Amino acid sequence: MNIYQSNKEQFSKDLLSINKKYTTISFLRLLSIVIFIGALYFHLQKTETVYIALEVLSFATFILLMRYHAKLSTKRKLTEALIEINENEDQYLEHGSLHFANGAVFNDFQHPYAYDLDIFGDHSLFQNINRTATYVGKKTLANRLLSVLPNDEILENQEAVAELSAKIGWRQEFFAYAKVTKDNKLSYDALLAWSKFPSTSLPKWTDIVSYIMPVLFVATLVAYIFTSNTIFLTYLTYIFIINLAILGTFLKRIQIEIANAEDIDKVISQYASLLEQIEKEDFKSKKLLNLQASLKYKEVNASVHLNKLSGLFSNMDTIGNLVAASLFNGSFLFNLHVLKRLLAWKEEHASVLELWLEVIGEFEMLNSLGNLAYNNPAFVFPNLNNESKIDFKNLSHPLLNSRSRVGNDASFHPQSFMILTGSNMSGKSTFLRSLGINMVLSGIGSVVCASEANVQPLPILVSMRLSDSLSDSESYFFAEIKRLKLIMDALEDKPAFVLLDEILRGTNSDDKRNGTIEVVKKVIAKNAIGAIATHDIEVCLTTHEYPNILTNKCFEVEIVNNDLHFDYKLRDGICKNKSATFLMKKIGVI
Repeated sequence: MNIYQSNKEQFSKDLLSINKKYTTISFLRLLSIVIFIGALYFHLQKTETVYIALEVLSFATFILLMRYHAKLSTKRKLTEALIEINENEDQYLEHGSLHFANGAVFNDFQHPYAYDLDIFGDHSLFQNINRTATYVGKKTLANRLLSVLPNDEILENQEAVAELSAKIGWRQEFFAYAKVTKDNKLSYDALLAWSKFPSTSLPKWTDIVSYIMPVLFVATLVAYIFTSNTIFLTYLTYIFIINLAILGTFLKRIQIEIANAEDIDKVISQYASLLEQIEKEDFKSKKLLNLQASLKYKEVNASVHLNKLSGLFSNMDTIGNLVAASLFNGSFLFNLHVLKRLLAWKEEHASVLELWLEVIGEFEMLNSLGNLAYNNPAFVFPNLNNESKIDFKNLSHPLLNSRSRVGNDASFHPQSFMILTGSNMSGKSTFLRSLGINMVLSGIGSVVCASEANVQPLPILVSMRLSDSLSDSESYFFAEIKRLKLIMDALEDKPAFVLLDEILRGTNSDDKRNGTIEVVKKVIAKNAIGAIATHDIEVCLTTHEYPNILTNKCFEVEIVNNDLHFDYKLRDGICKNKSATFLMKKIGVI
């Protein structure tokens, strides 16, 4: 039994216990209300002290049970999330089931490698490693997969990922809190928009009025209670109306502040819970300690500040209830006080709010990489260098089944560029994608699918799979030419890792061959490292002109028992076996 199955069973037992308590507390809560109503009834019949005591005791019990009930409700949601987390991980490891967001909304068809390497979409790299639940977490992971970090930041990420990989309990609890949050792009954008929206201060007279008018209301009410003079009731009515009129002058301002903020208090409260998990954990790695330290603001934890903001938005919700709004504001100008505190919170904290949310996203991203490392103990962190050396031992594609994938050694020095040949289905494209995906992982501080790796992280430029851009009236061929131009322009700035797969398919064979050779010559002239897959043997002959830079590698196919056999092993030299004619004869095409 793996740890996920074990965890699932334990959390299922915990949930059963919680549900029993939940049912019991619900019954006791109902019972306390019945006792209160009964005591009130007998109190009205007989004004005896015992009934008053029973009313107070039953009401206090109800309040306590309400609070305990709320805590149990939260605990139940978290336990249900933990069961789901472990169920999903178990199914992923055993059956390859993907119950995780695929990040398709982040796909960028103009990006140098996102579409070609299947970074986003169904069965993508993102979907396989994604263990984020908040929008900011998904966005952070997506952005990280689309760029290469400097070496020092990669090393910090490696240390953080290694630490989080071992903290499976903390990772899963953090993930559970994130799942309970149930935020989305709309709520995230609305919160940031609110924090960045310039708010002018309220007129100074509001400070005086907001305190004098409620005090005047209470004083008049007390005077009426003690004197029973109806003139005070008249004054009370006037004050009540004046208070509502005062609030009416700020109603539009209140509506602007809380626009698009429906249920935002709940989302903010859950953000606070996530930050609290970070604040109270004991970390060792530099990156995690720095992130944790950034959550201290004016000697107070960020979670405390966010809980305060959540409470303010929750209190402001009363403005939507006509009865409650009239009562609270006519008496105490309640929403005006909340508005003042909300504006004060924004003025003091708006500059750091986005940073706090980014910390949540960063932890979710690192947790995802930590989960990848934990699920794949054979994967390794690459050693880094600044010498343009890229070496992989037993390299494979991290998304392939561990029981069936075939590893290959790949070295890009002394020769820095590989010309790859082999028949269709022999493994060329998978090998190129393996190189690309593992270079992406190397550049963000993740483990890679290899037994050893020594890498200089480089920008990655790929032309492997393009689609006709019908909206731009582009043919496949023209889209490919534009991609090659993008690659050449990028190489003007700095060296990169380049992967090309059967380029120039939209032209005749002579044009394709000559064009491919010229592309190879220009790419290596710009100090690119990488590989190109081709079926054209004459392209392979270019290695004679550049023996110190170019090398030929191939995937062979064998005919065993009148059937094609692919071993997916990378070999030196040029592919010799031909499978197309054999295969067409076998299935009766020729």
